[in-house]
Amino acid sequence: MCGIVGYIGDREAWPIVLKGLKRLEYRGYDSAGIAVLNDQGLRVYKKAGKVAVLENFAKELNTSGTIGMGHTRWATHGAPSDRNSHPHPSNDGSLCIIHNGIIENYATLKQELIGRGHEFMSDTDTEVLIHLVEEIRNIEQTDLLEAVRLALNQVVGAYAIVIMDKNDATQLIAARKGSPLVIGVGKGEYFIASDATPIIEYTKNVIYLNDNEIALVTKNDLLVKRLDNVIETPLIHQLEMQLEVLEKGGFDHFMLKEIYEQPRSIRDCMRGRIYPQEGKVLLGGLKEYDGKLKNIDRIIIIACGTSWHAGLVGEYLIEEYARIPVEVEYASEFRYRNPIITEKDIVIAISQSGETADTMAAIEMAKERGATIFGVCNVAGASIPRLSDAGVYTHAGPEIGVASTKAFTAQVTVLTLMAFYMAQQRGTLSTTKLTQLLTELDTIPEKIERCLASNDIIKQVAEKIKDSPNCLFLGRGSGFPVALEGALKLKEISYIHAEGYPAAEMKHGPIALIDEEMPVVFIATQNSSYEKVISNIQEVKARKGIIIAIVTEGDEVVRDLADYCIEIPDANEAFLPLLATIPLQLLSYHIAVMRGCNVDQPRNLAKSVTVE
Repeated sequence: MCGIVGYIGDREAWPIVLKGLKRLEYRGYDSAGIAVLNDQGLRVYKKAGKVAVLENFAKELNTSGTIGMGHTRWATHGAPSDRNSHPHPSNDGSLCIIHNGIIENYATLKQELIGRGHEFMSDTDTEVLIHLVEEIRNIEQTDLLEAVRLALNQVVGAYAIVIMDKNDATQLIAARKGSPLVIGVGKGEYFIASDATPIIEYTKNVIYLNDNEIALVTKNDLLVKRLDNVIETPLIHQLEMQLEVLEKGGFDHFMLKEIYEQPRSIRDCMRGRIYPQEGKVLLGGLKEYDGKLKNIDRIIIIACGTSWHAGLVGEYLIEEYARIPVEVEYASEFRYRNPIITEKDIVIAISQSGETADTMAAIEMAKERGATIFGVCNVAGASIPRLSDAGVYTHAGPEIGVASTKAFTAQVTVLTLMAFYMAQQRGTLSTTKLTQLLTELDTIPEKIERCLASNDIIKQVAEKIKDSPNCLFLGRGSGFPVALEGALKLKEISYIHAEGYPAAEMKHGPIALIDEEMPVVFIATQNSSYEKVISNIQEVKARKGIIIAIVTEGDEVVRDLADYCIEIPDANEAFLPLLATIPLQLLSYHIAVMRGCNVDQPRNLAKSVTVE
C-alpha cells in the first residue's frame, strides 16, 4: 500500500520523484507529498488528493534540489488530509520521514514523547516514529543512521521508511520490515522506491532490502546493515521488466490493456513448463519436493481477495487430478484460528505482489509449525518468494490496474500446472489423459482471444445493466469461484453491490432479492452441472430477474431462457475458469467506464496490501 520514491545524485530530484509517484498511483492512495533539500532548506509540499493536485500546487514554488523523496498515502491512522499527508517532520523540523506500514505501538511511544515535550501536528503513527528518531539522536548524541537503528529496535509493526536530514544533503536513510523497498543503483546516483516501476526508466540494477535492514544511501555509496548492527553485503539484481509495459499502449485504461494481454500472459506462464506431445509438466521450482508430494497428507492454500478465488479454483483442480485433500483459507483469518498444521502439510501461498502482509504472517506461522511453503507470485524478488521453500512465478508481467485481471488468470494457470504436476508425481493421472489435457491447455490463449472478440456484445449488455444497484453472480463447481471473482470485479471498480454464490445456494436466501430489476449473471457452460444450472436459471426467470448467461458457443437451450448470452469457446471443465472469467472482466470494465468511475484506481483500494 502507498508508494515511496527517493532520489540522490546530480539530477534534479523533483521531476524524478514526481514521475515516480505517478508510476506508483496504481498502488492506491488518497494524498501525496514531496520533500526536496536545497540552499533554501528543506522544502516539503503535500496535498490531499491525487498526485496531479500536488503537481499543480507546487508548479510555481521552489522545487530545486538533487536530493528528494516523495510519498503517496493510503490512510490508516488519521483521515486523508493535507496535515496527515507525508512527509512528516520531526519535533524541531530537522528531520522528515515517509513511511509505508503501521507502527503498532505508536500510542505508547507518543505518550512518552509528549511527556518529554514533543508536540504533534498530525494524527498519524508515522509522525511518532520521526519524533522518536530525533529524540534518540539528541539524547544519545549519535549520527542519524545509529539513531534510526536504535529507534527501529523500539518499534513494533511494519514499515518501509526513508528519512532526510535538512542539515545534511549528502545522505538518505532507508529501512524496511514487512513492507517492500527496493534501491536502484545508478552511476553516481541511487533511487529508492516501493517497487521497481519508478526505477526501470533509469537503471536495471537493483537491491532488494530485506526485513530488519537499514541503508545509508549517498550518491556514490551504499551501506547496508541489520538492526542488530551487523553490516551486510547486498546483492545486485537485474530487472527484467521493460518500460513499455508500464504504458497504456493505446488503450484507454491499464485495466483494459491488461485484459487484452491475457493470451500473451498465459502463454508466458506456460512457456517451458508444458510438453503436450510428451504428456509432461516441468516445474523446476518444485522439483526438490517431488518426493514429499508423493506422501503429503494435505494442501492448505492461503491467500486474500482475488488470489483467494484463484485458490478455490486450485482446490477443484488439485483434488480432481492429484487426489490430495485441499483447504482454502483466508490468510487474514488463518493465523488467528490456531490451525492444526503438521510437517506433512504443504501450504501454497498465493499473492500477486508477494508483499501481502496477512499472507506473509500466515506463512511465518505455518513455517514455525513445520509446514513446507510453496509460493505463487508475480513479482521476482518479493518477500513471499523469499519466505517460501519453493514456488512458481506467474510471469504475468507488471499489473498496473488495481483490480486484478491478468494476474488472476496467471495464478489459475499456475495452479492448473501444479495440479497436473502433482498428479504426474503421484501417478493419479495417466500419461494419455495428461497428454490430452496439456494439448488442450496449449490452445487456451487462442480461445481467450475468441472470448475477447465478444467485447462489443459485452459492451451492449453493460449498457443495459449499468444503473442497477445490485447484481448476483452464480456458478457451480469451478464456476463458483468464477462467480465470486466476477462479483468482486464489479464491486471493486463500478461500486455496484455484487455477490457471488454457488448457484444451488440461491434458493437458500438470495432468491428473496430477485425481482425485475435484479441482474443475475450465470456461469452456464456445458459441463457436468449444466442441467442443474438450467434449473436455477428457470427459478430466476420465474421471478422476472434479468438473466445474463456465460454459455458455450452454439448453446440454444440457455439462449431461449436468458435475456442476454455471452458465448465462450467449448473447453474441458478444468479450463472453464480461464475462459469464463474474461467476459466478466470486460463486463465490469465497461459498466465502470459508463458510470464514470476511475477504473485503474478505484476508491479506497490499494494494489499491494502491506498492512494487516
